[in-house]
Amino acid sequence: MGNRLSKIYTRTGDDGSTGLGDGSRVAKDSARVTAYGTVDEANSAIGLVLACDIPDEVRRVLVSVQHQMFDLGGELCIPGHAAIGDADIQRLEDQLDHFNADLPPLKDFILPGGGVAAAHCHLARTICRRAEREVVTLSHHDAVRPEAIRFLNRLSDLLFVVARVLARASGHGEVLWNHERRKG
Repeated sequence: MGNRLSKIYTRTGDDGSTGLGDGSRVAKDSARVTAYGTVDEANSAIGLVLACDIPDEVRRVLVSVQHQMFDLGGELCIPGHAAIGDADIQRLEDQLDHFNADLPPLKDFILPGGGVAAAHCHLARTICRRAEREVVTLSHHDAVRPEAIRFLNRLSDLLFVVARVLARASGHGEVLWNHERRKG
């Protein structure tokens, strides 16, 4: 277990640097800090979904995902550390397949919406996609385990499917993109 915070401010970051989990210091706008910061942002957005009235099964999955996201943040914060593995990715795929099994096939694009919980889930999905892009950017400069990128890729897919489930569960239904609206 890492250090316990007894004091929230340390003033050590006042110069624009921050400490990584291995004790080294980097600029706060480094690719590594941006990547794990966006993972944290995605985790916070998942927290918004959890603050809504959602089915218990979805709640259990998203709480588990939040723990995995914290693990991933730790992996990215500590160069060389491994926390996310193939089993984590397989679990996401299994959950994705489970939730997707009862949904009708997509024939149109879906707009972000479908009730508060679904809209929050779409926001979490887009932040997760940004986190994935930023981890890829980090991988161009530093070693990043491919499991981290694969995890974020599957998670954004899972969040898309969960948003569909939540839109239907809320009674709002999915909001389909009307691509025909510009014709005529």
